Amino acid sequence: MKRREFLQVAGGTAAGGALFSGLTTNWWGIDADPIPDPKTDGKIVPSFCELCFWKCGINAHVKDGKVTKIVGSPDHPLSRGKLCPRGTGGMGLLYDPDRLKKPLMRKEVDGKQSFQEVSWDEALGFIAKKMKKVAKEHGPESLALFSHGFGGSWFKSVIKAYGSPNIGAPSWAQCKGPRDVGFDLTVGSYLGSPEPIDMPNARCITLIGSHLGENMHNTQVQDFAEAVGRGADIIVVDPRYSVAAGKAKHWLPIKPGTDTALLLAWMHVLIKEGLFDRDYITKYAIGLDKLTKYLADKTPEWAFTKTGLEPELIRASARTMAAARPASIIHPGRHATWYGNDADRMRAVAMLNALLGSWGRRGGYYLKSKMPLAKYKLHEKVGRKPNRPVADRAKGAVYPFGGVNLAHGFRDASFPGYAEYDIKAWIVYGTNLMQCLPDRKKTEEAVQHLDLMVAIDVLPAEITGWADVILPECTYLERHDDLWAAAYSEPFVAMRQPVVKPMYDSKPGWWIAKELAKRLDLGGLFPWTNPEEYLRERASASGLSFDELKAKGVIRGKGDPGTIEDGIELSFGTPSGKIELYSQQMEEAGLDPIPVYRAVPEPPPGSFRLLFGRSPVHTFGRTTNNRMLGEIKAENEVWVNARVAKELGLQHGSRVMVENQDGKKAGPIKVKVTQRIRHDCVYMIHGFGHDNKKLRFAYGKGASDSDLVSKVAIDPAVGSTGMNVNFVTLEEVMS
Repeated sequence: MKRREFLQVAGGTAAGGALFSGLTTNWWGIDADPIPDPKTDGKIVPSFCELCFWKCGINAHVKDGKVTKIVGSPDHPLSRGKLCPRGTGGMGLLYDPDRLKKPLMRKEVDGKQSFQEVSWDEALGFIAKKMKKVAKEHGPESLALFSHGFGGSWFKSVIKAYGSPNIGAPSWAQCKGPRDVGFDLTVGSYLGSPEPIDMPNARCITLIGSHLGENMHNTQVQDFAEAVGRGADIIVVDPRYSVAAGKAKHWLPIKPGTDTALLLAWMHVLIKEGLFDRDYITKYAIGLDKLTKYLADKTPEWAFTKTGLEPELIRASARTMAAARPASIIHPGRHATWYGNDADRMRAVAMLNALLGSWGRRGGYYLKSKMPLAKYKLHEKVGRKPNRPVADRAKGAVYPFGGVNLAHGFRDASFPGYAEYDIKAWIVYGTNLMQCLPDRKKTEEAVQHLDLMVAIDVLPAEITGWADVILPECTYLERHDDLWAAAYSEPFVAMRQPVVKPMYDSKPGWWIAKELAKRLDLGGLFPWTNPEEYLRERASASGLSFDELKAKGVIRGKGDPGTIEDGIELSFGTPSGKIELYSQQMEEAGLDPIPVYRAVPEPPPGSFRLLFGRSPVHTFGRTTNNRMLGEIKAENEVWVNARVAKELGLQHGSRVMVENQDGKKAGPIKVKVTQRIRHDCVYMIHGFGHDNKKLRFAYGKGASDSDLVSKVAIDPAVGSTGMNVNFVTLEEVMS
């Protein structure tokens, strides 16, 4: 028998949950009562959303203890009175009948493992006892916290005081890490979120692998729509004819894996034809001479042999973006982990923006400002500092610019002998590692080496089935979290507060962390009795009115001037103090000082490169069990080029199994036959194909692209995982 078997989570009865919530609705088939009229509003409670990381301001309408609707807060700079479909569907999470309802512990009876309901005291006591044992036998550093979501801040405090530096999230090495490093190496600044792009004033917006309209970052989609409405030129580089491509002046259906070649060719055109901002570069940049020499042979004709894009299309699009400078943005995107050369590609994006003179310019990239937020002062020092470095990479592995902890590295360090010391315990907060880390089988194998695994979640995501203890957190609509000071064009401080009381026996994250800290003899971390006491004191120390935060959900500050046009003088956090078109840092690290195009492996005959992305109504796998959102998009499809489908004998709507180069399979999944994708790749929306039966709405619908990502290409600068290096075949499933 395996040390730790995957277990289906035993939940409470759906009917009981519905009665407790007071919600009567046909969405879940619980009863036949009508849906309450959402226009019949009671009180309105402001807060901010958690259905994605964007954290838009919301106003929740509550009547008789029930949420009747959720709308965008007009006071909040990120929502501006509007929400994306996911945000308006927050009730689908709050009243999901599959929610985790009570603490569960893995127990073995007569040789069979199962989850048993336990009290909070028993669950937290067990965790604390195990954590103390792990610290004594292996050192506190041998515990790793995987955290995703704003509420994870409470647990980060506990784990730091416990003595572990191993805190990380897949959002870095599996998503944005190479992007931030690429910009930092070039202009001396991470981009962060929201990204500092002035789309409302842009005259040209170039999207290279960024799917605005499908990737539903609320504020940016509003800005993009406004720019399109004003007549801004749109350039879209994408193997698919995406939603954004439908708005474009130029669509470049690039061969996957060749984006760096295109970026180099665009820079060649700007320099060769004198279309770049020479005065800006002369004043603010170094390395133009070396870049010019390097780009001499990177012509559109050279790029055509790599990208498949006609040379005149490359020239025309370069001239379009140059004609709009400096109000011309090459959008940085967010999900940048593609082929393992991603920091280089993102350096090229940053350099192209520099040649357009857009950094620190109106209609380009502005400089963010942030309202100061005072730290909560503890009465005494609590906990200990780690005695060992972060265990997130193999012995001897050096990623010179991987300054943020690698979540997949913690997973790998759970295999004996991989790192300088072994990870022996995991606490997983709000992240389904089975879908967001590459190579699911490796994750399943890693948990067998653990002495303790704790999952803290709202729903029974697949990762919970491997835990020793499952702790049910209440949703973002039922809890306080910490204050959030965002860096933005207009800085603000926002507060999350409960709009209704917690349902079932779920608890807010602050309470779970506080009670766990007490049992770990770290109670001094939380000297306050309730979160409002903590938040009031922190707001007061920051010169903010807690009562105003509670009434409005947000306090807006006055932003510092963010562009040259506002009268600022630019400075850059690079070693030279200038934009670096030639990176001495990279050269000293033994890496390319100027981005280099290197061909990536081609799909074998009969195979297709697997690409994946997002749906405007879903946040990956976090929302696919949401009945409200599922009414719009209940399952994903695999996009197949129409000519290829005909050759394979596939019909639109037929179902196929998708198999990758390592024999991993996913499906069955419906085929979407379309002219809107190249012949050499297929595409799936991420987050579907759940195999935990306790996710009763999402179970078995569509296919999980994560199950097919068993191969990665590691970026030598960052250590991130390029995941677009998997190839698949399709086999029709006969009904």
